[in-house]
Amino acid sequence: MNKVFLIGNLTRDPELTETGGGVSVCHFAIAVNRSYTSQDGERQTDFFNVTAWRGLADTIARYVKKGSKVAVSGSIQIRNYEDNQGQRRTAVDVIAQDVEFLTTRNSENSGDFYDAPSAPAASAPAKKKPVLESFDDDSDIPF
Repeated sequence: MNKVFLIGNLTRDPELTETGGGVSVCHFAIAVNRSYTSQDGERQTDFFNVTAWRGLADTIARYVKKGSKVAVSGSIQIRNYEDNQGQRRTAVDVIAQDVEFLTTRNSENSGDFYDAPSAPAASAPAKKKPVLESFDDDSDIPF
């Protein structure tokens, strides 16, 4: 089984392109902190290249940007290629099947992007909760 789950922050804005056949593809990278620290007390970070296709690609390009926190589930794909110097290289990519946006929408932001949540306004009045009234009408029950 080839399945991966990652939670991290985008390291750059997503890049949306189309294939020659008109299929949307979105490339982005996320930084994922490891759950442990090194001997010198520093937390290590891994960087993953992620590719999303079709509608998911369009949605990602529209709603997230550099710094946004996302949860990605998908599969690992390994590609081999030759660089400009003729050296054979290997790249590991995550092919996204689902992406959940973990950064909430900033109500002060007028754009379509998601930002870090803002602190609630100190002067905002508390909303009054509705009062529910009891309803006891068993006259229409046939048994």
